[in-house]
Amino acid sequence: MVMSRTTGAFYVMGGVLGLLVTAIAPTQVLYPGDEGNRVLVGSAAAVALLLGISLLGWGPRMPHWLHHGYVVLATVLVTIAVHSFPNTVAAITLASFYVFVACDAALFFAWTQAAAHIALCMALCLWVLPTRMGLPWWSGVTPAGITFGVGVVVGILTRMASEADIDTLTGLLNRRGFDRALNNAIEQADRSGQALALVLVDLDRFQKVNDHLGHRAGDAVLQKVADTWAGLLGPGQRLARYGGDVFAALLPGTTEQAAILLTEQLRAAVSTGCSAGVTSWQTGESASLLVSRADVGLYRAKQSGRNRTVLESGHRTPLAVELREAIDNGNLDVHYQPIVSLSDGGEKAVGVEALLRWSSSAQPDVTTEGLIRVAEEYDLIADLDELVLRRACADAAQLQETFAALELTLNVNVSGLELAESGYADKVAGILESTGWPADQLVLEVTETELAAESDTAIANLHTLRDRGVRIAIDDFGTGYSSLSRLATLPSDIIKVDQSFVAAIRSDSPAPPLLGVIAALSKSLDLQVIAEGVETEHQAAVLTELGFALAQGYHYSDSHPVADLISDMNRGLGAANTRALGIGSAEQNGWVPL
Repeated sequence: MVMSRTTGAFYVMGGVLGLLVTAIAPTQVLYPGDEGNRVLVGSAAAVALLLGISLLGWGPRMPHWLHHGYVVLATVLVTIAVHSFPNTVAAITLASFYVFVACDAALFFAWTQAAAHIALCMALCLWVLPTRMGLPWWSGVTPAGITFGVGVVVGILTRMASEADIDTLTGLLNRRGFDRALNNAIEQADRSGQALALVLVDLDRFQKVNDHLGHRAGDAVLQKVADTWAGLLGPGQRLARYGGDVFAALLPGTTEQAAILLTEQLRAAVSTGCSAGVTSWQTGESASLLVSRADVGLYRAKQSGRNRTVLESGHRTPLAVELREAIDNGNLDVHYQPIVSLSDGGEKAVGVEALLRWSSSAQPDVTTEGLIRVAEEYDLIADLDELVLRRACADAAQLQETFAALELTLNVNVSGLELAESGYADKVAGILESTGWPADQLVLEVTETELAAESDTAIANLHTLRDRGVRIAIDDFGTGYSSLSRLATLPSDIIKVDQSFVAAIRSDSPAPPLLGVIAALSKSLDLQVIAEGVETEHQAAVLTELGFALAQGYHYSDSHPVADLISDMNRGLGAANTRALGIGSAEQNGWVPL
């Protein structure tokens, strides 16, 4: 791109100046046979002008080797002008145009190629000027020497500037060089319509290498990774050390799926665990937006456990488009499932859990996990979480107003990605203030596997929320890893036992021992415990006997819109009353719970 424009500019400048000199310089014949050919010189200048315009317009689409032809042709045109101009003084002036050729070659070609072009300019300059009548053999020495000097200086300065784009440790592009290459690649993709993918890769826990083995060992790891990955990239693909232990791969003409396959090859080629974010450029997007999206993918890869590749696609699937429209138009419902007190036989609701209800026409069979993944992949999770929390707080205020004697808690799920955002605690505070729902009656449920991402920001947000009165529940307790150790470190108030433990309670076998352990553990840690997925009277009786205080599930009530829940609670909770409402299960209604 830059080469084409620069060469084109040199051509246009030379053509315009050549035409100008041809038009204003008088004919000066000092010796017979030196009349020259003004028409030939003007034609050469016009050809140079047209070639310059063609380079400015179509140069970026031309192969690199063709630019060598343009430079040689420029040298020939200058030589024709010097030889044929009908004015000796003007001919000597036109010899200065060789400098344009030398500068262009020194800027964009390798030293050996640039030297060949400069040598050709010098040879023709030394030959053509003495062919003019009255000029001595040494008349070309000065312009040839100037051409050589300018070409060498420009070449040195260009290579010094290019070294500023190189990482001295790995020999790869640094961030400055990569950003420059990315902008050029985007311009090329915009013109050609070709695909363009970007990958950001971070070496997992690299700081521990520096801390335990020293920076020299860390540098050796970076060099080895750089050498290995550089050997796996194809022609036109660029690898950079983007900063610290983060590498970036620029992949022109590569689709997202091909980029994922290449990224997996890169990760498999090194022994060091690494996380990667992959994305692709979409028409009209800036370089900063593309990098930001790849960085989101990298962040999600690290948040979900490291040592994996995550696609942060620039292409929205029909499901993502439909979900985006549903969020924007508010075409989403929030239903509520009661949380009951087991000590009252399950007839008293002490809280409700907000559950998103949405039926997709693009993908009717989408699962809960699939919907969450789509929302997170396409950067919809923040708006989705905010919509559910805001509506749930407003509906809960209506419930509380109807049942003033009850102090209901409102349980709302939060995405781990949202919790890891620095401003999340303030966002929650703003929603509580605008809806009037008390902070001490809000419970935010976070899936334990998301907390396992070890995000300092997430932990800080949890502390801030608790300091403001919000309670924290670990959802699906027992399905993550390091559950017991994390109970001692995570700021939490409630654990929700995963429904798989409750489902293991059968009438023909003893209660699962782990349930008793969880009940005793929660008591010793002064944590509330809620059993999820209670579907039978026998399960409820066993949980009550084990000391569980709270439960939720279809045995007590399905999830309902707030208006139906008010009616249900007015008539008293219980499976019989729920069935009497004529409201089937979530699956029967085709809803997708979140």
